Amino acid sequence: MNDLIKKQLDDARSSMDKSIEFCDSELIKIRAGKAMPTMLDGVVVEYYGNPTPLSSVATINTPDARTLVVQPWEKSLLVPIEKAIINSNVGLNPQNDGIVIRLNVPPLTEERRRDLVKRVKEEAEKGRIAIRNIRKDANEKIKRTKSEAVSDDEIKVGEADVQKLTDAYIIKVDKLAELKEKDIMTV
Repeated sequence: MNDLIKKQLDDARSSMDKSIEFCDSELIKIRAGKAMPTMLDGVVVEYYGNPTPLSSVATINTPDARTLVVQPWEKSLLVPIEKAIINSNVGLNPQNDGIVIRLNVPPLTEERRRDLVKRVKEEAEKGRIAIRNIRKDANEKIKRTKSEAVSDDEIKVGEADVQKLTDAYIIKVDKLAELKEKDIMTV
């Protein structure tokens, strides 16, 4: 196989890996009724005038399956952390006891589970679209190699390899979504 085509395949594989990682991180943010420290990954706290991720200014623990405990490294951060959690729309109500902030994760209703499954499907579709866009870009770059003395047969083989890669990564997205759906629907 031509080196130019190999490079395009490697670039496509690298981009698709990043798409899978991003899709996985987006799916993790969808809470499945269990308390997980990653639920607060998107929370940003004002820390000395700078927006700072919550995990950089506090310890987040799960003492049980339905509770998150946020312990700031400085007591002065209790109120800003509480405000940040409320403003982040994670759907949790912080309880500040002066030492730590407790967040009780309510059990999911059937309707809420269905809504979350819809969100999972939307995120999975975004992942599949990203992978297809990478395929399209890779195929265009492979076709452009024709001007650099690459034969039509090599181009066809390269495009077929990109398609195989695309299929494999779409299966990975589907598996991630399937696992998340199963997690959400498990009572």
